[in-house]
Amino acid sequence: MEIGKKIGLDLPLYSRYKVAAIQYNPSLFDIKKNIEEQFTMVEEAAINDAKLIVLVEMATSGYCFYSREEIAPYVEMIPGPTTKRFGGIAAKYGCYIVIGLPEVDISTNIYYNSMAFVGPEGFIGKYRKTHSFISETLWAKDGDLGFPVFSTEIGNLGGLICMDASFPEAARVLTLKGADVICFPTNWCNEKAPDPSWMARSFENGVYMIAADRWGNERTVEFSGGSVIIGPDGSIQSHIDNGNGIIYGVVDIQKARDKTFGEKIGGDKFQDRRPIEYSTIVQNSYLYSPMEFFTLYGRPGLPKGKKSSITVIQLNSIVGDYKANLGKLEKLFDNVPSESELVVLPELAVSGYPDSPDEARKMAENLSISSTINSLTKISRKFDLYIVTSVIEETEQEFFNTAVVIGKDGILGSYRKLHLTVEERKWAKPGDNGITALDLPLGRIGLMLGYDSIFPEMARCLAIQGVDLICIPGAMSFPAPTFMGPTTIPLPKEIDRGSSHIHWHLIRCRCEENNTMVAFANHTGGSYFGRSGIFSPRREGEPRYEKVALFDNDEIITLQMDTSSLDGVLYPTSLIRNKELIRMRLPHWYDQIVMPKY
Repeated sequence: MEIGKKIGLDLPLYSRYKVAAIQYNPSLFDIKKNIEEQFTMVEEAAINDAKLIVLVEMATSGYCFYSREEIAPYVEMIPGPTTKRFGGIAAKYGCYIVIGLPEVDISTNIYYNSMAFVGPEGFIGKYRKTHSFISETLWAKDGDLGFPVFSTEIGNLGGLICMDASFPEAARVLTLKGADVICFPTNWCNEKAPDPSWMARSFENGVYMIAADRWGNERTVEFSGGSVIIGPDGSIQSHIDNGNGIIYGVVDIQKARDKTFGEKIGGDKFQDRRPIEYSTIVQNSYLYSPMEFFTLYGRPGLPKGKKSSITVIQLNSIVGDYKANLGKLEKLFDNVPSESELVVLPELAVSGYPDSPDEARKMAENLSISSTINSLTKISRKFDLYIVTSVIEETEQEFFNTAVVIGKDGILGSYRKLHLTVEERKWAKPGDNGITALDLPLGRIGLMLGYDSIFPEMARCLAIQGVDLICIPGAMSFPAPTFMGPTTIPLPKEIDRGSSHIHWHLIRCRCEENNTMVAFANHTGGSYFGRSGIFSPRREGEPRYEKVALFDNDEIITLQMDTSSLDGVLYPTSLIRNKELIRMRLPHWYDQIVMPKY
């Protein structure tokens, strides 16, 4: 049964159980072989007590079809022969199976890339891939069922397919509708897997993700393998790199329904959202060229594209010691490259991050007479650059954590932090001036602060406003970037196959999913994880263009941002400006995200 938007409070019959993801390399055109071999693997998983088993995308047929005519012999109805076949295992062992396959709707003769859910009682429901990859456009229609969630005796199950995970709205809608587990058949390609976006979708929504990815090469496409079971905190329970195989994990429904960040951190992934501020999520601003859209009705449009150098300073500030912090900053600014046009500092870089509400209130300043602003204005003037950080702003006995953009004449723009941590709520009021973007000669910039980055809606709304660069002064202790070992998949040479200590860096995900540059400046020392960085978006299969600091050093990093495009073209040739992923969104499915809290 499909459920509505309310998250159920009653635990299902099975609230803690074993799950499995089947990694497999389907043979193109050979449905009989594919089904027989995966039938055996699914039965093995069921014998090993897996209560939920997920197969890869297009598991029955292979993936790389040239046309609708070529795939026609391999499409089938859902429910149909394949769901009936695997339904036998589900009935025999009392388990649930999720199967990826090409579907035909016999009432219209339209084809879809779909997934089917079967359980002990038979067919449960289906999902049709909503956000098409380039391959589906050769033969399939975008999914037209929205994002269904099915209530079962093992909890509320939702599904996404491959490219869907690149759009944070998809997983967010599923979770707001009550999903405990996202079943994720995929044919991820030309990227090292498990892809960081998968971990981001689990972490930001507090759900399990069972990702079954194929491997192997089909018609020149190298598939990534890396099937994985991901927990609600974004951590990996188990994964397989290469080859056919079964991986197992455990789902605990209580953990999926606990949307807090834990006792030490506090905060809530749902209750701390600000849906009233997210209204642009459902607008399709990139349906037309941004060169036309942002100049509509005589508006000035985006700043002229150009190459600009951006700098981030990572810093260990001393709480309450303005003099020492400013002295350190002045020395660090001496080493900022002369071509740099903007420098992002950590959150509350000059005051340090307060340890208590009383300390925070003592640090508060009226922005019009702020000594911090005055000092940073002098630095801005001396080095001829813009500075972004935050200060504790006081106004009529209300306090805000306020980001500021400072130039040679003082504050050019500000933003009051919308998403507050548990500690901040003890002294600060949530922002009341919306989501802020402003134009500088180097481009259109957006402002976020630390904890804002946990909520994907924030960066998304800025991207929809056309920002080139998101500046994130931070004081972040979680989620720390995570390690991933090497892959043996023969990915293109442009893709790093080796080990990485920052394989999953949430801020990098915000950059790539929004086609913006991101400049993130974090504190070091204590619980702060450092790892400040400047991240640039890329297309699939391209090498990363970024710089990332170490976790425990004061450090300066600089990277060039290029928003220039060829002359005389309708659409910008800069990825930062044309924002192809923003253009591919399907906002008519996203209403759930902007609905009031519940």
